[in-house]
Amino acid sequence: MKFVLASHNQGKIQEVRDIWEPLGIEIEPMPEDFPEIDENGGSFAENALIKARAVSQALGMPAVADDSGLEVDALDGFPGIHSARWAGPDASAADRNQLLLERMLTIPEGQRGAQFVCVAACVFPDGAEMAVRGQCRGAILTEERGRGGFGYDPIFCVPEYSCTFGELAPDVKNSISHRARAFTALGSALLARMEEKGD
Repeated sequence: MKFVLASHNQGKIQEVRDIWEPLGIEIEPMPEDFPEIDENGGSFAENALIKARAVSQALGMPAVADDSGLEVDALDGFPGIHSARWAGPDASAADRNQLLLERMLTIPEGQRGAQFVCVAACVFPDGAEMAVRGQCRGAILTEERGRGGFGYDPIFCVPEYSCTFGELAPDVKNSISHRARAFTALGSALLARMEEKGD
């Protein structure tokens, strides 16, 4: 089974490959010259489906996409669906992390709860669609720790491991992360669909 992943993010592409390889599901990234997709939905699910629909319709192949972000309790769920863009178009991951840490300077240790959320969606050329949600609870630290992962990983601490996503080994992160949970569930749903249709 082969699906196009609606992303140019190399970290995300590798994560999804690692999650789906044991399931026997193959992905390829969308073409490098694929035009920018306007993610104008009001939720993670809407944005994931917008991306998957655009790629599936353009290429005539089953396409998968996700929209994910960080929701901080003390900031009423901010940055949420704006996680990748709220700090400006030219901001790096390190810039976003630093700005978020500055916003949280006055938040005490016991009130720094947060969750990573991911909605993974699949759209088929015949119009069939599915979407599933995964999340992982943790807390925001006061400084970056670890060089692994990408995005907000170095400031998101997972209590049961007492370390950040940036410090976790990739195989451990890929077993507990929001993206792992969403794509594992989506992969299982896709396998069930293929079995049902006899593909």
